[in-house]
Amino acid sequence: MSESQQEPTQLSPSPLESMKTKIGTILSNWKVRLGLVGAIIAALGLLIFFWPHWVAVLGMNSWAARAGYQPIECMLKDTNDDHYISCSAMSENQIVPLECSASVFNLGCRVRYGSSVPPIRPATPTL
Repeated sequence: MSESQQEPTQLSPSPLESMKTKIGTILSNWKVRLGLVGAIIAALGLLIFFWPHWVAVLGMNSWAARAGYQPIECMLKDTNDDHYISCSAMSENQIVPLECSASVFNLGCRVRYGSSVPPIRPATPTL
């Protein structure tokens, strides 16, 4: 070869191409793909299961902050399918039962009248 002719230089693959090749190699294994699909399905299932609880807790915290109460806790699921989850808040010495919405479009709580827990009495010392 003469000096005027140059040999083509080998270009090293870019980091992006190298990463694509590595990911493609990993994903070519059916066990890895099945594991990824299973993990995605499990994550979606957990999201769907806990979403109403998270929304109800958000509503309970918002309601309690506006009302000057201390939020306690919400149940995990809507047991009677009315799209409200049972929650509790505390005011000084009385527990207030709440029903908090499980929908983002109706964020907030309502008090369940008639089912209020009696005030907490201080323990009397035994003699």
